Amino acid sequence: MTSAGVTAPEAPPVVAAGPAPFARVPVLTVTALVTALLIATGTRYAHGFDELYFLVAGRDHPAWGYFDQPPLVPLLAGTLDRLFPGSLLAFRVPMALAAGAGAVVTALIARELGGRRAAQLMAAGAYATSGLVIVGHWVATYALDPFLWTGVVFLLVRWTRTRRDGLLVWAGVVTAVSLEVKFLIPALWAAVLVSAAVLGPRRLLSRPKLWLGALIAVVATIPAFAWQARNGWPYAHMADVVAAEFPGYLAFVRDGLFGAGMGLGVLALLYGVWRLLRSPELRSYRYLAVALLLVTVVVLMMHGRAYYLMSLYALPFAAAAVELTRRDLVRWWRIPVTIAFALSAAVTVAGLPVWPASMKATSFGPLPLGTVFQGGETAEVQVADAVGRTYAALPPAMKGQTAVYAEIYPFAAAVEYYGPRYGITDVYSAHCGYRYFDRPPDSARDVLFTGFDPALLKPYFSSVTEVVPGLVWLYTGRKQPWPDIWPAVRTQ
Repeated sequence: MTSAGVTAPEAPPVVAAGPAPFARVPVLTVTALVTALLIATGTRYAHGFDELYFLVAGRDHPAWGYFDQPPLVPLLAGTLDRLFPGSLLAFRVPMALAAGAGAVVTALIARELGGRRAAQLMAAGAYATSGLVIVGHWVATYALDPFLWTGVVFLLVRWTRTRRDGLLVWAGVVTAVSLEVKFLIPALWAAVLVSAAVLGPRRLLSRPKLWLGALIAVVATIPAFAWQARNGWPYAHMADVVAAEFPGYLAFVRDGLFGAGMGLGVLALLYGVWRLLRSPELRSYRYLAVALLLVTVVVLMMHGRAYYLMSLYALPFAAAAVELTRRDLVRWWRIPVTIAFALSAAVTVAGLPVWPASMKATSFGPLPLGTVFQGGETAEVQVADAVGRTYAALPPAMKGQTAVYAEIYPFAAAVEYYGPRYGITDVYSAHCGYRYFDRPPDSARDVLFTGFDPALLKPYFSSVTEVVPGLVWLYTGRKQPWPDIWPAVRTQ
C-alpha cells in the first residue's frame, strides 16, 4: 500500500540474471551472406537517380545542408566517387555493410530481450529478409538511417535492462549521426519520452546523461541548422513535397507492412508488436512498442512515406523471435519457421538486381523482381546520352552561349554526371534541391532543355525547337535576364 500523494516505485525490468551468450557464428553468418549478396549485386545496373543526385551534390556542390536533407549522405557519395571514380562496387559497399550490421544489432536486441541462440538467429534472419536489404542496394538516406534508428533502439533496450546511463550518451551520439542523414529521428525521441512519461520508466526523463546525449546531438547539428536558417528553412517545405506524393492510407499501410518482408516479415512485425504490448516478460519494454506505434501514426497522419517505417522494424522482429522461442507453441514449430525463412530469403534475393539487364518482367505474380532497378537506373543513362549527343552536335559558337537545363532533379543529376563525356560541365534545374546550387549564367542566351513540359521556359525565349521527340528542346533568344526568370520557374 502507499500513502496518499505518494507514488509507488516503478517495477524493475523483468529479466533473467543476464543475457544469453551472443550467437556469434550463426548471426555473423547471416550478416556475411547479406553483405556479400549486396556487394555482389552492387555493380548492377547503373547509378540510381537518387544516388546520382547525392553524388553530384556532395562532389560538385558540397554544403552543410541541402533542400531535402542534411549533408552526410551527399558527402559520403561525393567522397566515394572522388576516391573511386565510376566504381559502383566501391560506391555501394558502405550501404551493404550497414544492412549487414543492422542484422547484427537486431540479433543483439533479441539477446537483450532474453533471446538465446535460436531467437538471435531468427531476429537477424527477419532483418536480412526484409525490404531493408532491398533498399540497401542504393547509397541513399533511406538505406542508412534505418541502421542508425536500430542502433538507438538497441541502446534504449539495453538501458532499460541495465540502467547504465552511459548508454544514453551513446544514444545521443548515434542520434547526432542520424541527424546528419535525415531530420526524422526527433520524432522517435519525442514518442519515446511521451511513452516513458505515461507508462514508465519515468526515470528515463530525469537522467542527466540522456540530456547530455541530447546536447551532443543538437551541437553536432548546428551547422546543418545554420544552413537551413540562411536559406529560409527549405527542409520545412519537404513535408509538402512528400505529402503531394502520398498514395493513400491503404497503400501506405500495405507498403509499410510489406516493407517488413512479404510473408514472414509481415507476420514477425505484427506478432512482435502484439507480444511487446501483451507479454509479461516484455513489460519493461512496452513503452518502446508504444513509441513505435506513435511514430507510425504521426508518419501516417503527416502523409509521410511508407519506407520511413523501415526504421521501426528491428524491435518487433527481435520480440517476435524471442517470444516464439520462449513460448515454444508446438514441438515442431522449427520446421515451418525454417521453410518460411527459406521462402522469404528467396523472395529477397529475387527482389535484388540478380537478373540479366535484358529481362523485361518486373514481377512474378505479386512478388516484385529486381529488374525494377534496371528500368530506373539505365533510363538515367539513356536520358544523359540523348542530351549529350544533342549538345555535342551544336555548332561550337552556339555551345558557348547554351546552358543545359533539366526540368526535374533526376534528369539534372544524370546529365551532370554523364555529361562530361559530351563536353557538358554544368547542368541547371530549378527543381527541389537543385535550385539551390546555381542558376544559368548571364552569358546563356540559349537553353538545351530536357524534361516533360516544354512550356515551362517557352515564355522567356523567342523560339523553341523540339530536338528529341518528347524529351529534349532547344530554346533560343532569351528575352529576360536570368535573375527575373529564375524565381518564376522554381518548382518543388
